Amino acid sequence: MTGDVLANPQHPHTRFFPGRFIDRGRADCPGGEPTFPGPACGGAHPKGLAAALTRRCSGCKMGLQEGPMPFLNRVEAGRRLADALAGWKDRHPVILALPRGGVPVAAEIAARLSAPLDLVLVRKLGVPGRPELAMGAVVDGAEPITVRNEDVIATVRVTPVAFEAVRQRELAEIERRRRFYLGARPPVPVKDRCVIVVDDGIATGATVRAALRAIRRRGPAQLVLATPVAPRDVIADLSEEADAVVCLETPQPFWAVGAAYLDFDQVGDEAVIATLARFPPEGGGPLPP
Repeated sequence: MTGDVLANPQHPHTRFFPGRFIDRGRADCPGGEPTFPGPACGGAHPKGLAAALTRRCSGCKMGLQEGPMPFLNRVEAGRRLADALAGWKDRHPVILALPRGGVPVAAEIAARLSAPLDLVLVRKLGVPGRPELAMGAVVDGAEPITVRNEDVIATVRVTPVAFEAVRQRELAEIERRRRFYLGARPPVPVKDRCVIVVDDGIATGATVRAALRAIRRRGPAQLVLATPVAPRDVIADLSEEADAVVCLETPQPFWAVGAAYLDFDQVGDEAVIATLARFPPEGGGPLPP
């Protein structure tokens, strides 16, 4: 099913520096200015958000590209996505987050739409010895859904035995996370409902594609993918898996998801559990503090 691709027409050419900028204190750069670490050159760049986004380091001349870095953090990205998804509120959607990074983004959407929040547990299948390279993904369920990246499998020559070993290991990790994050919490029903799947960003799309296919098997009335940032070609491919795709930023070139955020620190397990505790499975938005 081909979905509608909704990008951000106001920022079609957003430019990114290939790294993230998080103020971790003062340092010295060759230019002698107050600085904080610059991830690409290994040196440092002028301290402060405005300087970080608009200037070049006077010592190393690394390209701090002009133009806005779209998102301060995941919460701000979630609020902007919630604005874009406001039209779905009357459809009483279910919000499903890909943990861990997708949870704070999804929480802002669930709060705005007064919707229940739940998890879709999916794990990347990394190439043996090169875990950062995705050869597929697997999703939790009575019948786990596996998506294979045949190009990577063929190029790296991953054997069926090696692929299955990684798959079983990641299924065990999914089970551990399900018990840890959800405990006895009942799943939110999705059959015949509008479902919005949320992640904090998409790179290759392997894990999100697996999640969408698994959720489609559960019979939602409508399946929507929402993410702050992703490559344009990946969004086009994923529109074949969802009824609608909402993506705020599709930068060219695409460096990495973290390049779209000022603060892209990891989301801890405790933060995931605490966020879920705010949202009862029956819906109605977050509980009062």
